[in-house]
Amino acid sequence: MATTKVLAGARVVLPSGVVDDGRLVVEGTRIAGPAPESAEIIDVSGHWLVPGFVDIHNHGGGGASFSGTVDDVLTALRTHREHGTTTLVASTVTDDMDILVQQAGLLSELAEQGDIAGIHFEGPFISPCRKGAHSEALLRDPDPAEVRKLIDAARGRAAMVTLATELPGGLDSVRLLVEHGVIAAIGHTDATYEQTVQAIDAGATVATHLFNAMPQLGHRAPGPVAALLEDERVTVELIDDGVHLHPAALRLAFRQAGATRVAFITDAMDAAGIGDGRYMLGPLEVEVRQGVARLVEGGSIAGSTLTLDRAFRRAVTVDGLAVEDVVTAVSAGPAKLLGVYDRVGSLEPGKDADLVLLDDDFRLKGVMRRGQWVVDPQLG
Repeated sequence: MATTKVLAGARVVLPSGVVDDGRLVVEGTRIAGPAPESAEIIDVSGHWLVPGFVDIHNHGGGGASFSGTVDDVLTALRTHREHGTTTLVASTVTDDMDILVQQAGLLSELAEQGDIAGIHFEGPFISPCRKGAHSEALLRDPDPAEVRKLIDAARGRAAMVTLATELPGGLDSVRLLVEHGVIAAIGHTDATYEQTVQAIDAGATVATHLFNAMPQLGHRAPGPVAALLEDERVTVELIDDGVHLHPAALRLAFRQAGATRVAFITDAMDAAGIGDGRYMLGPLEVEVRQGVARLVEGGSIAGSTLTLDRAFRRAVTVDGLAVEDVVTAVSAGPAKLLGVYDRVGSLEPGKDADLVLLDDDFRLKGVMRRGQWVVDPQLG
């Protein structure tokens, strides 16, 4: 018989709002309704209970990469779970197509087991003008036949592909992705405003790390930023680490799009949860200093060392965003985008018991995934 736990006394963030002195019942792996008298009561007074975080763009952590072995993938997963991310899409980075196809096969097996929520291919179909931390020698135009290779290799587990949709084959590739139920994301792009509008009309629905690796917002040439922000069909990824975006730019995007159209992401690489040092991002060497990852050659920002618990805390304490809105951007919105909101993304009966316990200063104090503590509650 499944054990029942009652987490009592916290401020619980529900879809309907914040409930003070709330009670959340966990039975086995699920959130349940009324608790039996025999239930274990855990007093979490003075804390916040929020849904487990959902990261749709993450390359690794804990010294390991989602482009590596099964053990590497599990290490990176464990690292981010310990920081509150209970649902994660594993992102690859530009590499030789044969290597990407092979990695897609490995990751698809882990997706089938429920370890990850799908695969995000960031590259190789991106602009050399906006390549960021991607190897220019391995970039290629988004030929639909090539895009189809990755979709097929993922065996139904491709969640998202980032494209520079202005390149030859870009719009046809967007349509192909939509036909196969894969999110088409606009990113690492040199597109104009008009070209971006065309891509959105073709079915693109995500902006890969808005502002980063795309032309700046201009008053005569508004570029992709304006097109992506103004269209209600588009979810914009934001990296809230204090490095990728000025706080004013982040607040501007958040207020323009609204919480329901924002997905806070990490874009994390191997160093997340570890610290400074030398790492590899695909075939490129990265140096992390004071938590900032940059390519050894050229100095481009190379992903982040961010975890979503830090992004959550910064969004509330530095950016001044409402807790309910941050929960939407870090849990509910991304879950809806992935089509898994029936299982995760909010604290409702019948859903997976995925939750994060935060203290009054929004520091992580516990993580539960599917009814099991990943990080035991720290209530002292």
